[in-house]
Amino acid sequence: MKRRRSCIPGALLFLLLVVIGVVALAVFIPAMAWQTFGAPGPALNSWQRFSYALDLVWNTGDLTQPSDPGGSPQTFVIQPGESVRFISDGLEQSGLIRNAQTFRTYLLWTGIDTIIQTGTYRLSPAQPARDIAQMLKSTTLTEVTFIVLPGWRLEEIAASLPTSGLDITPAAFLAAAADPANAPDFLPAGASAEGFLSPGKYTLPRTTSAEQLVTLLLQSFSSKLTPELQNGLTSHGLTVFQAVTLASIVQREAVVADEMPMLASVFYNRLVINLRLQTDPTVQYALGYDADHDTWWTTPLSLEDLKVDSPYNTYLYQGLPPGPISNPSLAALQAVAAPATSNYFYFQARCDKSGLHNFAETFAQHQQNNCP
Repeated sequence: MKRRRSCIPGALLFLLLVVIGVVALAVFIPAMAWQTFGAPGPALNSWQRFSYALDLVWNTGDLTQPSDPGGSPQTFVIQPGESVRFISDGLEQSGLIRNAQTFRTYLLWTGIDTIIQTGTYRLSPAQPARDIAQMLKSTTLTEVTFIVLPGWRLEEIAASLPTSGLDITPAAFLAAAADPANAPDFLPAGASAEGFLSPGKYTLPRTTSAEQLVTLLLQSFSSKLTPELQNGLTSHGLTVFQAVTLASIVQREAVVADEMPMLASVFYNRLVINLRLQTDPTVQYALGYDADHDTWWTTPLSLEDLKVDSPYNTYLYQGLPPGPISNPSLAALQAVAAPATSNYFYFQARCDKSGLHNFAETFAQHQQNNCP
């Protein structure tokens, strides 16, 4: 009797070949992309590596060939907060690249999407898109947009430098701010630049030094200190330095700018009768960096925090702290120059999380404003 020959059904064989083909593609396509465009970013998962690689291999020409070989360089600006998609679309609309989607895929594949620097670039459509992408890492950045937010302390400004595109280390900035060159007259001898580094958006050469940055921010503050504002700041018996110290507290206490004049009024009223200011931001400043919560402004404060022995702790020490605790906005300075008129000595945040405050004339009224 003849033994029946075993065989694999045709459908099963076809399925097996499909599986082998898919596995081969899953290995071969990323390998091709790796060879042409470099290693994929370590944050990508297996599906992302395959799908991005497929796009790159299929549309290689969009990255390796220029949009316009005879095109001239042009200025391209990347603003803070712009997404990778927005930047890619802008480059295509400007004629600098051929395909925004493939360009975005390349940024994601390489990990450049996480290190794009804001600022002003000189880019040319005669460059392949792959080269333009590499330039967005700031190696050829001519100008950068640098932002100082109201209420930041020196260390927070320093912490923003590594991703700013400026060639300034945090340590170099802090050293320059601790002993500013050509300090303005209203800055006491030995005082740092804390409080006088004017918040705002600045367009700066990438080669700006730490000393130049501090000088520029101080000059910006001086330009805002008009005679009228200066007279307002000193009309309440304070020096400019003391008034800026008070403004820095108002800045940190205020969530809604419209309340700044009333907050300033409360602090002035307490100063007049020698009542301790008892304001949380001064304690937060004294405590410094909170590693557990990755913040320079510990919230909420514990009873132990309120006991920290520092001249900046206005729960323990009477009067203003030794100097500013943040860099206040023009609105905060104006509030201190022209405070509201009130009989309030207390305030606390409302319970509705609106950012607004309830104000009180007496401690008993203040207690009634406690949240349930």
